[in-house]
Amino acid sequence: MRIEGKREMLEVERADTSGARFHDVNMAGSVFEDVNLSRVTFKQANLAGMVIDDSGVQGSQVKNANLTGASIVDVNLTHVVIENSTLRGLQIRNCNLDGMYIDGIAVAGLLRAYWEKR
Repeated sequence: MRIEGKREMLEVERADTSGARFHDVNMAGSVFEDVNLSRVTFKQANLAGMVIDDSGVQGSQVKNANLTGASIVDVNLTHVVIENSTLRGLQIRNCNLDGMYIDGIAVAGLLRAYWEKR
């Protein structure tokens, strides 16, 4: 099915749209619930205000992204690696940090040392 140059509100249920391609499309305010988005690629996408809740994102990659002001709450960050990043404004609360590294530094150990010195 091809939809081009139209404004449509789609309601898709119990369907297989795997392999779908969206280019230059406004999906602001869309809701994806109980969907399989594994291996999905977002490229040059405006994800400002995006909420990921009660979802599995194991093995995902975030590259060349602006996370200024992002908030990560109640998340398992085991074995997460962050490299070459500016984390200004990023808030991480109530998360499992075991095995998480930022620029080669073990975050859990760094925080342990910080709190021991305080």
